[in-house]
Amino acid sequence: MKIVLWGSTGLIGHACLQMLLDDTRVTAVVAPTRRPLDIKDAKLANPVLNFERLDSLQAELSGADASICCLGTTIKKAGSQEAFRKVDFEYNLAAAQQCKAAGVKHWLQVSAIGASSRSPVFYSRVKGELESALKALRFPGLSIFHPSMLMGDREESRPLEEISIKVTRVINPLLVGPLKPYRGIEDDTLAHALVNRALVPQQNGGIPSVNVFSYEKIVTLAQSA
Repeated sequence: MKIVLWGSTGLIGHACLQMLLDDTRVTAVVAPTRRPLDIKDAKLANPVLNFERLDSLQAELSGADASICCLGTTIKKAGSQEAFRKVDFEYNLAAAQQCKAAGVKHWLQVSAIGASSRSPVFYSRVKGELESALKALRFPGLSIFHPSMLMGDREESRPLEEISIKVTRVINPLLVGPLKPYRGIEDDTLAHALVNRALVPQQNGGIPSVNVFSYEKIVTLAQSA
């Protein structure tokens, strides 16, 4: 299968990239980035581009079976709510639109627990608005992932996040019943789930399929063959 991967320089995207390149079921990976990746592989195409002009990617996207999207930032890193929305809504949606135009059958989106277009929380509202926009594109298959705290070793230092991760690992077993979806999840677990889901063939035609995966379903999917 040919897979498109957005956000391959981030925590989850980087883990997905390694798994895709190592998987014998994958024949090609297209990973668009703003700066060249430091990974060389015969299966990897790494178009370097301006995310304001994604229309130049149509030839690269053609023939792809699925697209995994891990694009995202934080309000602190982006510098403002407007800049955050540009990445987490506009760039994500533009990438999806290009993939839909190229005939990609399955879009997989890393969103967040609590995402809702009606949320009073700006972060959650942007995530929810993106989900609504993706559903309107009517991919034959749309898989939305709702992780809570993402746990893993990032390249940049985030002291407060590192403390939160340590606390999350302690309280995770205490989150049961309706609180279970709020358990923190390891980066490689989410990446395994995304890759395993992406490699499930989707059929063209018929009623578009929309599936949402929160903690328990993500863990089960990560463990599937």
